[in-house]
Amino acid sequence: MKRALIRIALVLLGLGLLGVAAVRWLNERGEDPIAVTSASAPATAELIARGAYLARAGNCMGCHTVQGGAAWAGGRGVPTPFGTIYAPNLTPDPATGIGEWSPAEFWRALHNGRARDGRLLYPAFPYPNYTRITRDDSDAIHAFLRNLPPVVQANKPHELSFPFDQQAALAVWRALYFRAAEPARPEVDIARGPEWLRGAYLVEGLGHCNACHASRNALGATRNTLDLAGGLIPVQNWYAPSLTSPDEASVAAWDLEQIAELMRTGITASGAVLGPMREVVAGSTQHLTEPDLRAMAVYLKALPQSPAAPVPAEATAGAAPDGPGAKLYAQHCVQCHGEQGEGVPRVYPALAGSRAVTMRMPVNLVNIVLEGGFPPSTAGNPRPYGMPPFATLLSDAEVAQLLSHLRGSWGNRAAPVSALDVAQLRRR
Repeated sequence: MKRALIRIALVLLGLGLLGVAAVRWLNERGEDPIAVTSASAPATAELIARGAYLARAGNCMGCHTVQGGAAWAGGRGVPTPFGTIYAPNLTPDPATGIGEWSPAEFWRALHNGRARDGRLLYPAFPYPNYTRITRDDSDAIHAFLRNLPPVVQANKPHELSFPFDQQAALAVWRALYFRAAEPARPEVDIARGPEWLRGAYLVEGLGHCNACHASRNALGATRNTLDLAGGLIPVQNWYAPSLTSPDEASVAAWDLEQIAELMRTGITASGAVLGPMREVVAGSTQHLTEPDLRAMAVYLKALPQSPAAPVPAEATAGAAPDGPGAKLYAQHCVQCHGEQGEGVPRVYPALAGSRAVTMRMPVNLVNIVLEGGFPPSTAGNPRPYGMPPFATLLSDAEVAQLLSHLRGSWGNRAAPVSALDVAQLRRR
């Protein structure tokens, strides 16, 4: 009996050691050793300007600048279901920033998700997408950051619950869900053309669009960086709509200029950008060149499309034209959005035929009514019109009645919203 127990213990120990070895190998595959080098060579003005543009394309400053704080000095908290992760200081201060980082160490952080001291980085920093960035572009971003004014600001420690605060747990997650990108092989997709290739690079890599526009499993992982089928943004409780669904935010039927216009100005004749996407347009896409905006439009327009969803049975009857929701609409909404929900192009979005209104998940609609909101202020739309919040003016039942009216009027056919739906979102 004793010998049997010893054998079992040895087998379990061996399996444990094999597991540890496998996790370590999976975390280190594809990593090149960091050579000990002297200080980086002075960067050219052209390289710094290119790096500044690429950092804009990645919207890096959006996370690495706390509101009211020094630009690029970190400190902004990124809320996750597992706790808060704080973005680090990216200025070239040698003690608290990246002043001592070499181009190779910076590349390893983007490509392999590993810090200068070898620690594994949390994927709130979207290295699962940034792993697609080329070494040349990584070096350009590094040159730009190294030439910022240094700011002395210590990095805040993350506030994560156990076991998510442990490197071992992060190593297991990475073994399951992360793999560094292989060297790019443009010839594989050469038939799609250079615009599509550039658009794919911006959307899948620098733009890290699927960090929001994809669903996540219980451990916070997306299916892959190509997944743009929509998902609820953790903690923020905004739904990033599917870019592959004609019922949500697919642009397959749009012309290229209309797609580019939305990313450039935040508004088109068909609607406006609100919620978390507002920050993306304000901080990133409005600054992109016209060729890059067109390339992204080409890629997004060509995404494989999912089939349209059937109309919910409870929505086929439509909204009562004299019900409580109609009266609330006449009292609070008609002046801007019109008698027939027609809106004013590029000023107040139309509600009739709006996918934002009829989307299966009403979470964004509830948020907009409760919190209000403005499209981003951009060079193409510097003084956007917005919507006031109604959280203190309308009850949960009234918000539900109003939204149910919108979702069943003027040809819209979507399931009604319940007061419970509103109450749950209001509490969050």
